[in-house]
Amino acid sequence: MQIVVMGAGYVGLVSAACFAEFGHKVTCIDQDAKRIARLNQGEIPIFEPGLDELVAKNVERGTLQFGAGLLPALTSADAVFIAVGTPTRRGDGHADLSFVYTAAEEIARNLQRYTVVITKSTVPVGTCREITKVMRKANLKAEFDVCSNPEFLREGSAINDFMRPDRVIIGCETERASAVIQALYRPLYLIETPMVITAPETAEMIKYASNAFLATKITFINEIADLCEKTGADVQIVAKGMGLDGRIGRKFLHAGPGYGGSCFPKDAIALVRTAQDKGAPLRLVEATIDINRQRKKNMAMRVMDACDGSVRGKSIAVLGLTFKPNTDDMRDSVSLDIIPALQRAGAVIRAYDPAGMEEAKTLLKDVVWCNGPFEAMQGADAAVLLTEWNEFRALDIQRMKAALKQPVMVDLRNVYKPEDMERAGFRYVSIGR
Repeated sequence: MQIVVMGAGYVGLVSAACFAEFGHKVTCIDQDAKRIARLNQGEIPIFEPGLDELVAKNVERGTLQFGAGLLPALTSADAVFIAVGTPTRRGDGHADLSFVYTAAEEIARNLQRYTVVITKSTVPVGTCREITKVMRKANLKAEFDVCSNPEFLREGSAINDFMRPDRVIIGCETERASAVIQALYRPLYLIETPMVITAPETAEMIKYASNAFLATKITFINEIADLCEKTGADVQIVAKGMGLDGRIGRKFLHAGPGYGGSCFPKDAIALVRTAQDKGAPLRLVEATIDINRQRKKNMAMRVMDACDGSVRGKSIAVLGLTFKPNTDDMRDSVSLDIIPALQRAGAVIRAYDPAGMEEAKTLLKDVVWCNGPFEAMQGADAAVLLTEWNEFRALDIQRMKAALKQPVMVDLRNVYKPEDMERAGFRYVSIGR
């Protein structure tokens, strides 16, 4: 089938490459001419394991191409995916749908045959109907259906998530449109992937409800971790014991400094705003947002407490800057709260991240950027582990102790065993243990 993907960002680029791998003919377009030029030169503008090989493979075999103009690709398209950004709108917290509506207008003006228009972007409930209105206004003669097909890609494992998803959600109003989307995902029938076919509003709600629930689950175990510290319990064993219950599950029960990234923060806020507008407030999600914001601010105090109450004039090594490992995404990372707070308290920050340094340099100022974890720790008064990259999981403890001026480690991801660190002579601070 012929597919157009509008948007060469994280969701658009991964989706385009994966659909091409399925054997469809995919054109991925973006208004950013520089991004398209880089892609045509074989440069991948985001860090996602395996994506560069997948893109190169499908470009070579002719199933994937990149362009800046919509019209040539749209003339033969069976489906167009809208995969543009929906950031938090300034002032009110709602999702900013301006890019979505601009894309919809452009599609409508250039349609020449029946086409299924599919939202991959995370959009509030009711957006598909609004897109239909926008497109009808732009072109009364256009023949199309607008459907919802939300993405559930985890950064760092997005290709596997696309190729082996837990489910595919299809929100359509006509059998014709539903048949097109099911044909796009036909390879997944071979592995018996559940297909949930429903109304667009329900599909849109599934996406927001899923993200809000996962954010709540993270926040819940973080609060349990705080209670564990007061009572002598071990949050990791608590989480394991909880997760073995099939009604709860193990995933997202990892205590830490709070959730971040491109999805959970903005999606939770957008869902709360929609609920408030509809007169059905989501008090639990509201509390989750407030608790998570405060938690990220409180993490800097943990570092200060580990340094005898003050970091003024001290050097702090920060290991990991991105909101999670295996991505270069800095959006809403806890590092953007902790590092400025420590700097305001008088600390000098020495930082290293395997993939996020370039992006971090645009967001964080007056940081000493280092080429590795031990360079960051050299002469520092304390080390803070913020992101659980694999290369931080088995660092030589004695070498860490030798590099640091003081053997102080604040491990906000519970990577190391307290008994090992204490045996090596560290003042070791972790979460919920």
